[in-house]
Amino acid sequence: MTSERLKRVEESATIRISNIATRMIKEGIDVINFSLGEPDFSTPKNICDAAVKAMHEGKTHYAPSGGIPELRTAIAEKLKLENKIDVVDASVLVTPGAKQGIFEIMLGVLDDRDQALLFDPAWVTYDACIRFAGAESVWIPTVPEKGFLPDNFVDYINDKTKLIVVNSPGNPTGGVFGKKILQCIADLAIDHDLLVVSDEIYEKIIYDKEHISIGSFDGMQERTITVNGFSKAYAMTGWRLGYLTAPPEIFKLLLKIQSHSVSSATTFVQYGGLEALQGPQDGVKAMVDRFKVRRDVLIEGLSKIGFECKKPDGAFYAFADVSDYGNGTKVAERLLKEAHVAVTPGIAFGASGEDFIRISYATSIDRIREALERLEKIF
Repeated sequence: MTSERLKRVEESATIRISNIATRMIKEGIDVINFSLGEPDFSTPKNICDAAVKAMHEGKTHYAPSGGIPELRTAIAEKLKLENKIDVVDASVLVTPGAKQGIFEIMLGVLDDRDQALLFDPAWVTYDACIRFAGAESVWIPTVPEKGFLPDNFVDYINDKTKLIVVNSPGNPTGGVFGKKILQCIADLAIDHDLLVVSDEIYEKIIYDKEHISIGSFDGMQERTITVNGFSKAYAMTGWRLGYLTAPPEIFKLLLKIQSHSVSSATTFVQYGGLEALQGPQDGVKAMVDRFKVRRDVLIEGLSKIGFECKKPDGAFYAFADVSDYGNGTKVAERLLKEAHVAVTPGIAFGASGEDFIRISYATSIDRIREALERLEKIF
């Protein structure tokens, strides 16, 4: 009585670990939860005020499926100014979160037995969405010695390959793709007539590096779907607001999926997104500065314990090698049971992460220090 399609998809490991941690907390156990990728900061007041104002003004009815015109215009301007991607309002789709946008993309462009390339380790939901579409994920191994950044992968491309997924800054490693790597991906995409899905949700959470959008490269705008959102940069995870831009023929398909499924993003939430883009940006910088301090404290503490971990260049995750103490799954289980610290086993993000754990440092500096003390007692 159940769909065969759903049997191809595994439960989200990050959500599962977080649910276990939440259940333990309800039981009165003091769990430090490093498993979920959610900023612990409150949404800036000006954004909340804009959404409340929109509600009181009666902007609580259906919105156009593509998004309210004002927000689509603001997003197009942002993409032109910050990302050097020349788009028009009509090619911007506002979605209920960037995750929904990725889901719609995979359903919209992949057919049965198509292949999509993922750089391993990769965010868990890419593979799930690819499987939902009936297609196959091809995992391209990367190594910690090269920062888990892609190297030569032309041998993984064949006549079934349809698209490449790029995530920079990336989850779970915090890696940032430089211009040379992105140019290599662009050249292969053009040579083999492939699409590129560029997930840029962490673009503003970046340390001492430059974010570059692959959609800005010559010849790439007509084959790149750029996905972004408000969850991470503006601490708006619960608002569920994202967006994407795609070539016209693909955009029509994605709009069709959205109009027949979720209809649109919540109307008054979109006015909050408009304020996020057009209002003061100092809150973003302040948040990133605090993330950087937390990162440095965490990496230094992990190093003292004996966990090898490259300092991430973006996002808010540390991907730590725990192979001296067992694989990532065993260490994660031990941490939750003995130290009441919840982390995500690296294997959830692909085979390359088997000996790793992902630690989200989107929590207070005091809790990070306390977690390090707990880890030190065990290891």
